[in-house]
Amino acid sequence: MKVLFVGGTGLISSACTRLAAERGLELFLLNRGGRPERAGGATVLVADHHDEAAAERALAGREFDVVVDWIAYTPDDIERDLRLFGGRTGQFIFISSASAYLKPLGDWIIREDTPLANPFWDYSQRKIACEERLMRAYREDGFPVTIVRPSLTYGDTQIPLSVNSWERPFTAIARMRAGKPIIVPGDGTALWTMTHNTDFAVGFVGLLGRRAAIGHAFNIMSDEVLTWDEIYRQTAAAAGVEPRIVHIASDFIAACLPDWRGTLLGDKAGSAVFDTSKLKRFVPDFRAVTPFAEGIRRTVAWFDADPARQQIDVEMDAQWDRLIAAYERGLVDAVNSFAGG
Repeated sequence: MKVLFVGGTGLISSACTRLAAERGLELFLLNRGGRPERAGGATVLVADHHDEAAAERALAGREFDVVVDWIAYTPDDIERDLRLFGGRTGQFIFISSASAYLKPLGDWIIREDTPLANPFWDYSQRKIACEERLMRAYREDGFPVTIVRPSLTYGDTQIPLSVNSWERPFTAIARMRAGKPIIVPGDGTALWTMTHNTDFAVGFVGLLGRRAAIGHAFNIMSDEVLTWDEIYRQTAAAAGVEPRIVHIASDFIAACLPDWRGTLLGDKAGSAVFDTSKLKRFVPDFRAVTPFAEGIRRTVAWFDADPARQQIDVEMDAQWDRLIAAYERGLVDAVNSFAGG
């Protein structure tokens, strides 16, 4: 089977690249060639996918059984993909996001038929628009789309806490080890699902070339469900410390730090428990086998193995200090106000 990954070297996609290569797929990556160590033996077609003419030259004369675009975020990206890959592939897989599901949720468990609507996060809104355009192309033109919706997926290089620096994730570990408080949105009891990228890869690679999956959307994530407090405690245990958790309401965080509005109110403020039975019908060998306690130990060990990986987001770290101080001042003022009658 001949497969093209547009991208293929990111946090989630690199695990899928490795597994696809291990399973003997004829794999090509279309990207700028900046991470050759993550190519996993695939043939790299060097081009900037956002430069449509350059991508067309790199793809000239090639057809694929499956094309996966790991880096499409906007409807304009989808229009380009429809031009580039219409008539060139038997299956096109779009990587959407579980954050596209209705917020706030109307039911405790999220299935593929849960409505898509997120008034808080433009990222999710763009993913919804991409899905809608692709499904219209499927209905009207027979474009062979399959949609995948991951939730929070991590691996060796990412520490997936609800309040952390995505670009410099060791920041949270450094705070914990320094004895500084860390922020958990809400009261810490919201339920969440963490998925290791190697588990995601099993479900994802199982969908490649599966014609019965065309026209369908799939949740791909673990069945392990943890509270945010437990996720933080397991992360702290992997770092060898006890966490000093400060619970702060998500809307308070978003009011003070508006850039967090989407990722909190539009995603991580509520519970996220998913039904994966549809994926298991299509990919019977899919099982998520990496519990978070094990996966996060591996992640922290990866950071500990090389001091160069232990970069700190100084600006964000300082923001958290100011946020905690503001919350604690407000709490003291409120208690004094009520105590004074």
